[in-house]
Amino acid sequence: MKIIENTTEFYIEENTAVAIGKFDGFHRGHQKLLGHLKQQQEKGQKSVVFTFVPSPAVFFSREPVRELSTVEEKRRIFENAGVDYLIEYPFDQRIADMDPQTYIKEVLVDRIHARCVVAGEDISYGKYGAGDYQLLENMAAACGYKVILIEKVQYQGREVSSTYVREEVGKGNMELVQQLLGTPYHVAGKIVHGKRLGRTLGMPTVNLLPPREKLLPPKGVYYSYVHLHSDTGRMPYDGKKFAAITNIGTKPTVDDSSVMGVETYIYNFDSDVYGERMEVYLLYHKRPEMQFEKVDILKAQMAADIADGRKYHRL
Repeated sequence: MKIIENTTEFYIEENTAVAIGKFDGFHRGHQKLLGHLKQQQEKGQKSVVFTFVPSPAVFFSREPVRELSTVEEKRRIFENAGVDYLIEYPFDQRIADMDPQTYIKEVLVDRIHARCVVAGEDISYGKYGAGDYQLLENMAAACGYKVILIEKVQYQGREVSSTYVREEVGKGNMELVQQLLGTPYHVAGKIVHGKRLGRTLGMPTVNLLPPREKLLPPKGVYYSYVHLHSDTGRMPYDGKKFAAITNIGTKPTVDDSSVMGVETYIYNFDSDVYGERMEVYLLYHKRPEMQFEKVDILKAQMAADIADGRKYHRL
């Protein structure tokens, strides 16, 4: 996959099919859209995913915006899907003020050479988001492309959307989130050294610091599983899956830091994996984060959580 980033000056010579969107969370609706894009790819057109970086929501917000999918996560998704081009179009005030017709002519047609545009019903682009599906249709014949409209995916009577996923992540409803995404919600990053308290208590854990822009569910303990990936070449577990239990939070009993961390106990595992990459998939919110009067009480609770996790994972 070729990634076009940090530039508006590019040109794709081949005929392309283009999917436009934020793709935050990459839920079932996004997956449906990408499936139609792949169908066009199989007919001989190069597949292109077009998204803005930063997203308009991040650009216009005065407060930090946590996202369901980081840029790196989106790249891995589209790479694994076999997309030919990923365009991370730089979003700034000039682009925000672009006339929708100009966006279609100069970006989609002239630069991307679009012969097919795959779009959802709620697509928006151009100044004030005034460009919509109908404008794409109206300009299709004159500009030499066709439009494929993707209807919204429904789950239990509600449209599946990034907003819906975001709401449920915020509530800790990880089982419902998995239904909307088709896979458990995950947090990824490099494994870092913690305070080694878990090892001292006989319950060694692995720690990662999530990307600052990543949306996290409520603080607490989660049943989970992890995938380990080796960048150093010294780990024999590359890509393997392990049952686990995870704490998301700030460790209030032993640490007054406000830095959010992801601390995971991996069942039947005690290897040196510092510096490697880990993906933590959150399956079920067991309990909220708690502060205990004594470390001994914390140790007892951790042992109970781990025992309950064994039952959950049927270990």
